[in-house]
Amino acid sequence: MDLLWDGARQALLLLLHGDREVIAITLRSLAVSAAATLLSLAFGVPLGMALALARFPGRGLLLALVNTGMGMPPVVVGLVIALLLWRSGPLGALGLLYTPMAMVLAQAVLAFPLVAGLTAGAVQSLPPRLRLQILALGASRLQMLWLLAREARLLLLAALIAAFGAAISEVGASLQVGGNIKGETRVLTTAIVLETGKGNFELAMALALILLLLVFTVTVLFTALQQRARRA
Repeated sequence: MDLLWDGARQALLLLLHGDREVIAITLRSLAVSAAATLLSLAFGVPLGMALALARFPGRGLLLALVNTGMGMPPVVVGLVIALLLWRSGPLGALGLLYTPMAMVLAQAVLAFPLVAGLTAGAVQSLPPRLRLQILALGASRLQMLWLLAREARLLLLAALIAAFGAAISEVGASLQVGGNIKGETRVLTTAIVLETGKGNFELAMALALILLLLVFTVTVLFTALQQRARRA
């Protein structure tokens, strides 16, 4: 219990004194995870809607793969992406390994199945005849997709929250593809692992509390947006 209070006190001091390294790590964590979340949405929402609305060969297998990906171990994702980005790998020429972009890719791959799976479930939960009613009113297919997404907006916002939470809390893949380089790829989760390994438990606890505060703040904003959408 004393360690917890000492960590809370140190976290407060770090925030009040504006520790440059901690602020940089926090902002980097937010930037990497936000970019990964947007990337997962860009690919996950269209795939989820396609799985919910279309019928094609292999759909069941693809849906099973998406659902399996929702529980994919981060270290496996990190290993695969590291091998792809390694200098002798197929994407090695891009020079992305041990950069923030590699961390964005790793986190996006982890969040992508969550977005796709939750989107598919959200659209499938809508009344089956709604799509036909929209088309009967003369809407184009693009307008139909927009209206379906609007009807499922509460669950889609839940997918957004889940994706961001999965991205910002990830540590295994980020360590493998980012390297935890000071001033370059060190984020809150990897910094916590580093300080714990060094025995700096108070600092590790302080960073953990800052991470929790960051996640709580962003989640509150998303939840407020969700509830506002509910009343719309």
